[in-house]
Amino acid sequence: MRRWCAAAAAALITAVLAGCGTPAGTDGDLTDDWRPVGQVTQFAPKAGDCHLSAEPTSYLTGYQPVDCTRTHLVETVHLGTFTGAVAARATPPPLGSAAMRPAFAECDARTTAFVGGDWRGARLTFQVVPPSPAGWAGGSRWFRCDLFELSTIEGGTRRSRPNDYPVQRSGTLRDALKGPSKLAYGCLTEDEWASFQQTTCQQGHQYEYVGTWTAPDGQYPDAAAREDGIHANCRTVVARYAKVPVDGQLRYRTGTSYRLPTVEAWARGDRGVRCFFWSGGKKLTGSIRGGGTKALPVN
Repeated sequence: MRRWCAAAAAALITAVLAGCGTPAGTDGDLTDDWRPVGQVTQFAPKAGDCHLSAEPTSYLTGYQPVDCTRTHLVETVHLGTFTGAVAARATPPPLGSAAMRPAFAECDARTTAFVGGDWRGARLTFQVVPPSPAGWAGGSRWFRCDLFELSTIEGGTRRSRPNDYPVQRSGTLRDALKGPSKLAYGCLTEDEWASFQQTTCQQGHQYEYVGTWTAPDGQYPDAAAREDGIHANCRTVVARYAKVPVDGQLRYRTGTSYRLPTVEAWARGDRGVRCFFWSGGKKLTGSIRGGGTKALPVN
């Protein structure tokens, strides 16, 4: 009886093993047909997108780009990459820190190329936008160059009217300064509050934007303490613009006015002091560009 039970058990085991055989059409290897797991990629924004929010930190949950034909606040003109010691940081570089300066310089060049001219000579500015802390921890090292339009020309010189806020606009700013543009400072008058108002150079005016003097790095300048030096440097910019000699008579040829970057723009890395020719009060009906000593006689 025992022999029968053993034989029956052996037969049962054989039958079970036979039932677990390799199914038809397979090779019996359960792993070699698995698809490899795809490579994990980090979120990155896109150049050319426009945004309803102007916040200088990009969180994935708030990333909702819109077509630039729609009303928006900022336009991403370039996407760069943090490298070197900055990329090795455990956290994103703080806004306004020295670690952001290389990114600012890259955005500066890219913005100039994007708009097709001197963005500092227009109602334009930009900001560098790093990833959120969570995105940085996950490996993101990109930065956005976000361009936006300003409502006035006052910059940071008029403390009562600081101007570093984007205004709503529609349409891209690509090539905005390649030709005549309402954004470009050009020739200007002053209103009753001594604020600049844009006009055409054919209309009576007392001021004209002539270029930018790059202030040395350091703390935000005290305009009252450095006013004489800033005017002297702006006279040199006027001379280059009008093509007159830089000599002892220059101060008798031109008056000057200037606008500093805002405190916020200075912190981002903008050191460009906007220089303006001033006629001394006389209304002109033409540009002084390249006019030489005829346009700027000694007075």
